[in-house]
Amino acid sequence: MINYNPKEWFTFIFRFHKADTVRKLFPMFIGLSIYAGAIALLELEVWNLRRYKELQQLSIVHSLLGFVISLLLVFRTNTAYDRWWEGRRLWGSLVNNSRNLAMKLRAIFPDDAASLAYFRQMIPNYAFSMKNHLRNGFIAGELETVDSLVINEQQHIPNQLATHMISRIYALYRQQKISGDELITINQELQSFTDICGGCERIRNTPIPFSYSVFLKKFIFFYVMTMPFGYVFSVGYLIIPMVVFIFYVLASLELIAEEIEDPFGKDANDLPTDTICENIRKHVAEIL
Repeated sequence: MINYNPKEWFTFIFRFHKADTVRKLFPMFIGLSIYAGAIALLELEVWNLRRYKELQQLSIVHSLLGFVISLLLVFRTNTAYDRWWEGRRLWGSLVNNSRNLAMKLRAIFPDDAASLAYFRQMIPNYAFSMKNHLRNGFIAGELETVDSLVINEQQHIPNQLATHMISRIYALYRQQKISGDELITINQELQSFTDICGGCERIRNTPIPFSYSVFLKKFIFFYVMTMPFGYVFSVGYLIIPMVVFIFYVLASLELIAEEIEDPFGKDANDLPTDTICENIRKHVAEIL
């Protein structure tokens, strides 16, 4: 049974956290209020356009366009969320595969302390390197030091770490410390690391088409800016809060979609990849 707490609703409504779109759009709210007030003043007081019945029918155009813009925003939001959710699934697979690999290695090398120590450091290193790679950066301090590991910061770091781990596995196979069947089993886990990284790169390197995003922003802008001309005759000066509220709803949806379409950054609504990496390091250390 779900416990209903009305205080939580008021907390979320009146609390502005760092990801809230109100902070980003507040300057636009002020500008739109002045603009809508000026249009209302000119049409109602200065030009006295109430006598032109044709102008009062402009609201019909906005009613028709409102349906179109709602469809565009639904498509935009769903597309961005699909990218966010796919990224979360890929990082969830990385967590599971890291645990599975650690468990298999623990069973294969119960007495090989050197190999266990090596993979206890390298498996989390791969997660941290992939996180930084998706953010177009490299933080050397997050990687644990491993003997014989040399990293070229100008090259694909996750690939370097995956190659290093695979080379270590095949060296152990040549030393007959693992069997062919065990090699196949471990190889599947190691290969999945690169597959996961490739899936994340596909999301990051394939943004929403720029022309579509620009068109939607222009559509929202002109839709809101022309609203006072049609609705001012029916609502009067109430057009000021009306325009601000409608712009807040439409622009917020666009901003949220724009933020989550690349889920690997450091924004408040992005995936918690830092926490995920720390959990991988913690769980692998417990297993190995």
